[in-house]
Amino acid sequence: MKVLVTGGLGFIGSHTVVELQKEGFEVVLVDNLSNSSIEVLEGIIRITNQKPIFEQLDLREKKDVDSLFKKYTDIKGVIHFAASKAVGESVENPLLYYENNINSLVYLLQQMQEKKDSFFIFSSSCTVYGQADIMPITEEFPIQKAMSPYGNTKQIGEEIIIDVAKVSSINAVLLRYFNPIGAHESIEIGELPIGVPQNLVPFITQTAIGLRPELSVYGNDYPTPDGTCIRDYIHVVDLAKAHVKALQRLISKQNPEKVEIFNLGTGKGSSVLEVIQAFEKVSNQKLPYKITNRRAGDVTEAFADTTRANEILGWKAELTLEQGLLSAWQWEQKIRSSQ
Repeated sequence: MKVLVTGGLGFIGSHTVVELQKEGFEVVLVDNLSNSSIEVLEGIIRITNQKPIFEQLDLREKKDVDSLFKKYTDIKGVIHFAASKAVGESVENPLLYYENNINSLVYLLQQMQEKKDSFFIFSSSCTVYGQADIMPITEEFPIQKAMSPYGNTKQIGEEIIIDVAKVSSINAVLLRYFNPIGAHESIEIGELPIGVPQNLVPFITQTAIGLRPELSVYGNDYPTPDGTCIRDYIHVVDLAKAHVKALQRLISKQNPEKVEIFNLGTGKGSSVLEVIQAFEKVSNQKLPYKITNRRAGDVTEAFADTTRANEILGWKAELTLEQGLLSAWQWEQKIRSSQ
């Protein structure tokens, strides 16, 4: 079956392409290279010994999306990653996020709703929960007011998909990620942020290798055991495998509802300081860091209840925080040594 993967050269997208090709899917990979590198394609090929179809285009251009689906009329499923994703940047430049994250989704759904039977998997986020009142977070938790434009685009995106599924043949799965980290075990692909990283782990690895003078820890006065924010860090390979499970579930018509929602995490929260300590242990590197002011849009604590994903989707996170941090460090060392 032919599957379109948007943002397929990005961090999660590239790992998902690898897992899809392993399972025998034919992949059409789309990316505009705004936050990724064409070199990632070579990494995918080296891992799988297969070359996915690659189209460089911007999904914000409706005519280009229309042309894509005219060229590949047999696309049956879409896994939609392509989006801007930095909380802080979205606060500073909200219109960029609304244009990029909403328009591209609408144009894809316009194409997929024309098909007799189609599948759509949406890259959502735990940010839709805002600051949940109780931990761990289940899928039944109420959607809180988003704390950033990025989070709001994920909430709006979910609502759009649910509305379209009601009046079309689209069946969809919304995957609410917690915090992806790590790199493929081959160290051929990994997280490759453009510019200053917005996520904790690449900032840690760039600091450890000397690219950044020190790590900023945004606030140590949160109501948590050590005062720093708590997140659920999930290995990107585990996350990628969940997308394959979701697609297979839709194809085999195991979904009793048109739209299903699953949390993807480990079910365990780790604070920023705990992540730093774990990294220092696996890397044998002392990490320079300083405590700075809180960052706009950050929630205090978020970790998943993964019962639904475990029992219904048949998926469970298998790799540890330490494995994720070690692979991220090995990836950082590899890309810097080749520059």
